[in-house]
Order: sequence, then structure tokens, then C-alpha cells
Amino acid sequence: MKYITATVVLERSLTTKEQTVSNRRNLEGETLVFAFDTNFDIVVFTNSLEKTVKEIVHKAFWDCLEAQLSEDPPTYDQSIKLVGEIKEALLSFLLPGHTRLRNQITEVLDLDLIKQEAVNGALDISKLAEFIIGMMGTLCAPVRDEEIKKLKDIHEIVPLFRAIFSVLDLMKMDMANFAVSSIRPHLMQQSVEYEREKFQKIFEKQPNSLDFVTDWLQEASDDLANLRCKNPPSPGVGAAASGVPVLCPAAVQNWAYLKLLKWDHVHRPFPETLLMDHTRFQEMQLELEQLTLTGSILLVMFNVAGAALSNLPGFADKIKTIIKVLLTGMHLPSFNLSESLATVGEKVCAEVNSCLSQHGFTPFTTEKEIALKGQIQTLGNSDNTICKLIDSRIQTFLESYLTSGHQKSFPAIPGGLGPIQREMEEIAVKYVRLVNYNKMVFSPYYDVILSKLLNKEESQLLGGISCLSFAGS
Repeated sequence: MKYITATVVLERSLTTKEQTVSNRRNLEGETLVFAFDTNFDIVVFTNSLEKTVKEIVHKAFWDCLEAQLSEDPPTYDQSIKLVGEIKEALLSFLLPGHTRLRNQITEVLDLDLIKQEAVNGALDISKLAEFIIGMMGTLCAPVRDEEIKKLKDIHEIVPLFRAIFSVLDLMKMDMANFAVSSIRPHLMQQSVEYEREKFQKIFEKQPNSLDFVTDWLQEASDDLANLRCKNPPSPGVGAAASGVPVLCPAAVQNWAYLKLLKWDHVHRPFPETLLMDHTRFQEMQLELEQLTLTGSILLVMFNVAGAALSNLPGFADKIKTIIKVLLTGMHLPSFNLSESLATVGEKVCAEVNSCLSQHGFTPFTTEKEIALKGQIQTLGNSDNTICKLIDSRIQTFLESYLTSGHQKSFPAIPGGLGPIQREMEEIAVKYVRLVNYNKMVFSPYYDVILSKLLNKEESQLLGGISCLSFAGS
């Protein structure tokens, strides 16, 4: 009888597992359909072949133009066509209310009049170029002021036309990105509603589509509950003031998002609502692991070198570049971390000694070099205290930025992380942007799950207190 019961339970378990895996595959297929990133800017990408062909064609064109202008008398056919293209570009930057500017451009860059002047030998290309540069300065974004200023220093016609078209391309890109930024909130809202609608259809067909999400949030809730048990608030002191995490939906959710940066991607399924961003979170996790090791190496180096090098501009960046190159591919199975750290130690010692000598300081002794190399080598151990410290402080920084809401300013940098501040802030921006968007889409589902979990947690806590009170009486 026991054998039959066990067999039935096992079959049910296997069926549930197979169904969950099947649902997950269906979900992954569906989510790929509506993955959309609203945090984009328009940029131009060209491969090497396209770039080469483009350069050859452009060179031929500009050589032809220069030959025409060098004739006696000059031929202005190509120049007038270029002026016509510039005129169209300038008019495209205008808004409907820019009547005066439109009239100015149309009047000065009148192609029929310019052709007549060319025929009669009265065309002044330099005067037209001066007007064009002035109009570009009026219409461009402030970020392009420096490029406009450089145009005024070019006096040869062909190089000037080339530079004008180069700046016009930048202005077109600025205009396109401005248009995107102005409609981004609308795109964001549309994207959120669309993704939620698609997921709801999946959820209606597959009610167990949130099983892994529930496990993920349950684990985060358990973690915070255990932290509260280990570090209970002092009498008369609130939980927030004592630094103990408060067991509320927002805290559990933020803790759950932090756990994604420590995820076992090989053995654990990713939460269903985050499948679209699985690769992004995995990439950030790898970035943080490499950044943790980089920060640990820098901390060790500056501790051994003392204050002599800590304030030298550019030195930390130079060391970071060396470390980044030598740690490239550190997450690949074929990567030998021990050998790479030995090479890092050699390179760091050489750079430190070179820098100390250049600035009049005494280079490292042999004993000091051996000590620094040895400390760097031990950073490869999984239980290294320095790596754990740096990792903990990075997590604290990310947690503070995540809980600060939509504030633009970053929290204070924890001690020892100054040399990697820029890299941390870049990752923090990507991470929080990803998290906030996910919250916008799936918060209704999270709210329902967290409400059930926390009510259950509270009931268990109250039950435990009642039992203790009864026992005490």
C-alpha cells in the first residue's frame, strides 16, 4: 500500500514538473514576441566594408567637386546641388512657427538666383557658407556649439562643405533623439500595457505560470524574516532606525531583485516575469563579479602602496584597464584565474614601481612586491575576506540606490569603492532601470502574491507569539 501511494505521488510530481517545464517553454516563446526596449537612442552603425565603400565614394565626389572649382572659370554645378541639399536639411529642422527663419533660408538659398549668379560670374560661395554656418548655429543643440565654432575656422571650400555635412548629420541625429525622448513616456506606457496584456493571456491559459515567481518572492520573504529574527530591533527603536529590514511588500520585492544578481543560472529556473531580461541580469551579474575582483585588487594595491599613489590622476584608470584586459573571459570554463591573477600581480607591481619612480617616491622593495603579489593571488579564493567585503559594499550601494526610488542622485559611495565608483554607477543605472520597468509591468501580479505570502508570515508569527504566551502562563 505504501509503495502504491509513493508511486502515485511520484507520478503526480513528475507530471507537474513536466507541465511546468512545458508552460515555461511556451512562456519563453511568447515573451520573445513582445520584448521591447524603450530606453534607446538612435545611433548609426556601419560595418567595415560599408564604411570603406562609403569613404571611397565620398572621396571621389569631393575630388570631383574640387576639380570643378579649380577650373577657369569655376564650374558650380555640384556646389549648387550641395547648397540645395543643405537648404532642405535646414528647413527640416524648423518648427511650423519658425516663419522668419524659413523666409530667411528660402530667400538667401534661392537656387534659381544662385544659378544666375554662377552664370554671370557673381557667385560668392564663401558668403553662402557663412550664412549656412550662422543658421546652423541658430538651429543646433548647445552640445554642437563647439563643432559650429570649428566650421568658422575652415576657409577652403571643399573641406568646409565636407565639415558642414558632417555636422548636419549630427544635428539630424540630435533631432531624431529629441523626438524619441519627447514620446518616450508614451512609448513606455504603451509598452507596459502591451506586455501586461500579453502576459495576462498566457496566465489565463496557464494558471501555474507564476510558480517560479512565487518561489522567488517566498525565498526573499524568508530571508528578510530570518534577518529580523537574527537582528531584532532594540526596545523603543523602530525597525528602520535600527537598520533591520522591514517585512513589507516593497522591502521583499527589492530584496528579491537583489537576489537576481546572485542567481544560479545553471541549476535554478529564472522567474517567469523576468524571462525577457534574463540575459541582461546575467550579464550584469558577470560584470559585478569582475568589478568585485577589480575593486579588491585596487584596494589591496592602494593599501600596500600607501597614500603616495591614491591621489594621482589617471593612475587608477590605467590599472583598471590592465586588469580588465587580463580578466577578459574570466567566466569561461577554460579561463585560468590563478594564472591571470599572477600576471595581474606582475603588471601591477611594474606599474606601481614605474609611477613611484616618476614622482620621486621610493619603489617597492622585493619583500613588498612579494607581499602585494601574494595578496592579489589570494583574491582568487572563494572565501577571500577582501572580496567578500567589496561584494557586500557593492550590494549595499545597489540596495540603497534601488530603495531611493526615482531620485537622480546616487547614494554615498561606501568606503574602499572610490576607484570603481564610475563603473558601479553605470551598472546601478542599468539595473534600477530594468527593475523599475519590470515593476511597472508586473506589479499587479507581485502585489497579489506578496499579500498572500506576508499574511501567511504574519499569521505564523502571531501563532508563535500566542504559543509562547500560553506556555509562559
